[in-house]
Amino acid sequence: MAQNHIRRAESQNGNGNGSAAKRPPGRPRSEESRQSILRSTLKLLRREGGYPDLSIEAIAADANVGKTTVYRWWPTKAALVADAFLASADRELRFPDTGSLQNDMSLQMKRLIRIFRSKRGKVVAALVAGGQSDPELIEAFRDRFLWPRRKQAYQTLQRGIDRGELPAGSDLDLILDSLYGPIYLRFLIRHVKLEESFADDICALVLQSLKRHSRV
Repeated sequence: MAQNHIRRAESQNGNGNGSAAKRPPGRPRSEESRQSILRSTLKLLRREGGYPDLSIEAIAADANVGKTTVYRWWPTKAALVADAFLASADRELRFPDTGSLQNDMSLQMKRLIRIFRSKRGKVVAALVAGGQSDPELIEAFRDRFLWPRRKQAYQTLQRGIDRGELPAGSDLDLILDSLYGPIYLRFLIRHVKLEESFADDICALVLQSLKRHSRV
């Protein structure tokens, strides 16, 4: 079952690398300009108005590049915003391999909470909120950010199955939704303060229960 999850994640990403859209042919673009565009996108997203008021023209002006330069890299504003957030968080959100499933998941979830509590949290909120009325935006968020992380999470859970920490045949999507759903709920609804220690509580509740079932 886990292999089916991984293959499905790869199919969502094409070649399995959701952060790198296929580049059109043409002269090489400056990596310095690309990074400047990504930084400007994040900066402008944090201002009042957020995603709805963000424009490619404003991003290009802030990054000191032409509008056509932006469109050479990204076909839509949604794709650019998703890549800008991914570029800022990709390294932090990679899953560790410590030899313990509960430790691996807790560490990664704490990093996600740390990002949500930082200024970049406004970017995530804009992506999720804007995506409710903009199918293009939520699709970009899923394809460029969520599915690459999901693929890594499937592999982490599969290691847990191989070590006997999870029952064979576990529903990996249900496990991940049970782990991360409460984080997104507290982040978006704000009915309870979102603390990094919450990751330990969720992992203890979900993974310890599954671990007990794996021994039955």
